[in-house]
Amino acid sequence: MDQHFDLCIIGTGSGNSILDHRFDDWNVAIVERGVFGGTCLNVGCIPSKMLIYPADIVEHLRHGRELGVDATLDGVRWADIRDRTFGRIDPIAESGRQYRIDLPNVTVFEDDARFTGHKTLQVGDNTITADRFVIAAGARTHIPPIPGLDHVDYDTSDTIMRIDRVPDRLAILGGGFIGAEMGHVFDAFGAEVTMILRGPALLRTEDTEISRRVTERLGDRFNLLCDATPRSVSMDGDTFVIEVDTPSGLVVVEADRLLVATGRVPNGGQLNVEATGVRLDVDGYVITDDHLRTDVDGILALGDVRNALQLKHIANLEARVVQHNLLHPDEPRAIDERFVPHAVFTNPQIGAVGLTEQAALATDRPFVTAVKDYGATAYGWAMEDTSSACKLIADVATRQLIGAHIIGPQASILIQQLVQGMRFGQTVDQMAIDVIYPHPALSEVVENALLDLVKALDAASAV
Repeated sequence: MDQHFDLCIIGTGSGNSILDHRFDDWNVAIVERGVFGGTCLNVGCIPSKMLIYPADIVEHLRHGRELGVDATLDGVRWADIRDRTFGRIDPIAESGRQYRIDLPNVTVFEDDARFTGHKTLQVGDNTITADRFVIAAGARTHIPPIPGLDHVDYDTSDTIMRIDRVPDRLAILGGGFIGAEMGHVFDAFGAEVTMILRGPALLRTEDTEISRRVTERLGDRFNLLCDATPRSVSMDGDTFVIEVDTPSGLVVVEADRLLVATGRVPNGGQLNVEATGVRLDVDGYVITDDHLRTDVDGILALGDVRNALQLKHIANLEARVVQHNLLHPDEPRAIDERFVPHAVFTNPQIGAVGLTEQAALATDRPFVTAVKDYGATAYGWAMEDTSSACKLIADVATRQLIGAHIIGPQASILIQQLVQGMRFGQTVDQMAIDVIYPHPALSEVVENALLDLVKALDAASAV
């Protein structure tokens, strides 16, 4: 069947939020091959945090003795935690689907889609054309080409959170944020976790100071195989057998479950977007301008399919920009992606924005750094914290903050005040001196790091 629409939205993550009452007189198609709500709602940010919160409670109990609190863990009811999580999430996804189906001006197509020509999309047996398209098709798990992997029943982030029981032994391929967060969850709930990392440390895209500290902290909890290359994966009965080349020789890892967490790749190629004239970059991301317009008039893109950061908060911002530009094409808005924060919800938490020190070094711009340990502040002292820190990077010429990196409790919250200062062009001096920080809140670690950075800037300027 051939059908024409005013607007076709491909993907129901952040793309689904575009439609509101202002589109009531538009004839709209929505295409979704999976579950409504996208990665974040169903297999990403939200369910993982609903597992991480109780895992954090377990970690607090583990370290209570250091503070004079003798507490024991009677047990973890995994099935209750899992069912609480998805008992809330699954109805949201289904109600969102049903709401769109019931709208008189919206037609929902639930099938795979591929562009076959200019503004022409094949969805199952249907051929869709539209005046405007929004490509919001997200990303999928990257599966590395390891011999034998395609013959075993491994998990990804799409499945690991719904398993029936916590495994006694969990092997994780990959040392990024998914592996770190899921390692934290399953270690806290009783699994013996082995992480197989192709590089020397966890979270290697973070600032080296942060990567080093998180590797040390999680290395006390997990078995980390660094600079490792999986040679093969096989099964011995119900046991996964992973042969791994390491600097010290061949290591054989046995596990009850195997989580593949080696990154995610955008879905633009699967959509065959180039058939409609949309370009992909070398990594497969849809190319847009800062108004989120592709090379094809009337086709816009948002979310993980275009943005290598793959962050839900960026996708939500992009959806608002796309929404405005659909409604007001003669007055388009641009997206500002200069100061994009991110957080990793392992334990310890990580929050960051701007340049890492290694990225700053690559720019040849003069800069200074300051690192303040949590334990140097009153609240950090109260927590007996000896490993958390705030690291800041500032441009010597402008005295503005160009990077901020926090590892430790509440890092995902503490980073926000620095994002605000960077976004509104404040100097380090203004952030450090013109703002009053509540004593003895944990935010003092940020204040003291900024004050140290002022001293470092003064010293650099005096040279």
